[in-house]
Amino acid sequence: MSTRPRFIHHVNFPTTDPERTKQWYSKVFGLKAITPKSNTKVVLMTRGNFDLHFTPVEEMDRMAPYHFAIEVEDWDGFLAHLAELGIRHTRPIERPENNSKFCYIHDPDHTMIELVYHANIANGGGAPR
Repeated sequence: MSTRPRFIHHVNFPTTDPERTKQWYSKVFGLKAITPKSNTKVVLMTRGNFDLHFTPVEEMDRMAPYHFAIEVEDWDGFLAHLAELGIRHTRPIERPENNSKFCYIHDPDHTMIELVYHANIANGGGAPR
């Protein structure tokens, strides 16, 4: 018997515009919308290896610290992808001690998304601890 979680199945964030959210996450991260099997207004999106859900809200709670991180395989390629889409990011921070980089972008509802890159993983090495 294991008491450890296997993996995160999905996370849920608010959205003020479900259609805009679908388009943005599809364009930026290649997620596909899933048709719900029940009568729900929640937007379900997947990449196959992770799912994101978005619950429609009238307005965002600007004090809530909505944030998640996505690890990218090709740092320079992904930043070029963002530039092509006109999506601004914060100044990248490099961490030489674990050969990693990160920066932040925001979705249209201002949910913060941390972009993470680990050179060891991208080059076939193990995950940093």
